[in-house]
Amino acid sequence: MVATDKANRNQPTTVIRFLSVLGPGLVTGAADDDPSGIGTYSQADAQLGFGIGWTMLLTYPLMAAIQEISARIGRTTGGGIAGNLRRHYPNWLLQTIVLLLFLANTINIGADLSGMADATRLLFGGPAFLYVFAFGSICILGIVFVQYSRYVMVLKWLTLSLFAYVAPLFATHVPWIEAISGVLLPRVSWNGAFLTTLVAILGTTISPYLFFWQASQEAEDVKAEIQRKPLIRAPWQALSAFTRIRADTLAGMAFSNIIALSIIITTAATLNKAGIRQIATSAEAAQALKPIAGEFAFVVFALGIVGTGLLAIPVLAGSAAYAIGEAWKWPIGLSREPRDAAAFYSTLAVAGVLGMALSLSPIDPIKALYWTAVLNGIIAVPVMVVMMLMAREKRVMGKFVVGGWLRWLGWASRRPE
Repeated sequence: MVATDKANRNQPTTVIRFLSVLGPGLVTGAADDDPSGIGTYSQADAQLGFGIGWTMLLTYPLMAAIQEISARIGRTTGGGIAGNLRRHYPNWLLQTIVLLLFLANTINIGADLSGMADATRLLFGGPAFLYVFAFGSICILGIVFVQYSRYVMVLKWLTLSLFAYVAPLFATHVPWIEAISGVLLPRVSWNGAFLTTLVAILGTTISPYLFFWQASQEAEDVKAEIQRKPLIRAPWQALSAFTRIRADTLAGMAFSNIIALSIIITTAATLNKAGIRQIATSAEAAQALKPIAGEFAFVVFALGIVGTGLLAIPVLAGSAAYAIGEAWKWPIGLSREPRDAAAFYSTLAVAGVLGMALSLSPIDPIKALYWTAVLNGIIAVPVMVVMMLMAREKRVMGKFVVGGWLRWLGWASRRPE
């Protein structure tokens, strides 16, 4: 009896087992709520109030489907999106997509660093360039020099920073009936402001760099863990792999949308109700909260911007480096030592340094965000089309082609631009 009790105590609980399967999907979902995304949500709700909350229910199944397909491609083939593009599709298509992805991610890094620096200045004062340099250096040096398994764990822990956007709900007077109505009952206005905001939200929640990152991380895990093999060579691993991927992706995308919804409700209950209609950045949203929701909401919101930026910047730089490295047949992977994948790590560092330079340049960060959205819009549709074609082709996926409801949801996520 004593031995049995001891054995039972040593068995992992259901919660621990569930947490152990969370990985690429959780980090990908959390990285989606980066400082520029927070600015988009804040601006949307400052303008439209609770009437935009229903978009989180709309985007959740679409996000989950396209990200699960991305993960399946990586786990099944042992390669990322760019690697499979190189092997199976025209080189001009590959090089065009990879170049646009690198440009969009670099601009996004610059915008995120600007948001982080502005939020930190609100809290502590000081020069913006110092914070840009500090945050950019932390992200670049961390992802280059910290061991892969440890850095992945750091990224997982950084996802907790997103709870900073749940806390202000408890410091804000929220008309919950109106808020829940905005989530459950779609309100559509056929005017330019509403349609532009809707496109911005879709562009923020379904972004190309997320596809590349999650597929590459699944492929990376195959290389980093000896017992894992690409499913086309080890089909007996498919059931457990796909079960884990689905749980990870559903949880990660749910986490992303819950946090986004918390931002939507907080800003709608404060900024919109107070008549504040124009919010350009996440830092402006934090500053505007202070006289309305109080010091606590302001501080937590601002700290959350920093935490999410520290999570998102490595994902943005990493997804660009994976894409370019696979396109040009370099040795790639965060599990490799820098000396063994010098070009890959150099690309990652260059993306970060260019983002730092952009954030310190005279370029208007709002225009930078606009062009990021434009580039992401250009890239997203062809990337999703190619991904869906990959996912159904036996020459790519072997016997693990994607079909049924997952395939149709994937096609549905290909939004018109």
